[in-house]
Amino acid sequence: MLGSTERVQAVLDDVATAPIPEAERALFAFVEKLNDAPGDVRREDVEHVKAAGWSDEAVYDAVSVCALFNFYNRWIDGTGVQGMAPEMYEKSAKRMAAGGYLPGPPARSPPPSSDDGEPER
Repeated sequence: MLGSTERVQAVLDDVATAPIPEAERALFAFVEKLNDAPGDVRREDVEHVKAAGWSDEAVYDAVSVCALFNFYNRWIDGTGVQGMAPEMYEKSAKRMAAGGYLPGPPARSPPPSSDDGEPER
């Protein structure tokens, strides 16, 4: 869905009619149910997602991402953390699309110094 704001909006509007593959539709419908009515999710819901081609690991990942976003949204709402400006979200999305969720390499540390303030050689 990267690069298609129209497709993303179609999924957000109605996953059942969005122009996406059936496997994605099944996964998103499962996550939508997990998000809206977690107490109603049953084994059959998981089996439906797996029948659409998703592995146990993919289902686990989807549940984990859904749960974490719910946690963070409640934490943000409860602590009063403010969102970013829309252009910052766009900048973040471009960075993540290029490099994923992994942080950049660690900054290089200066060499340790000796007691006299000079770097050790």
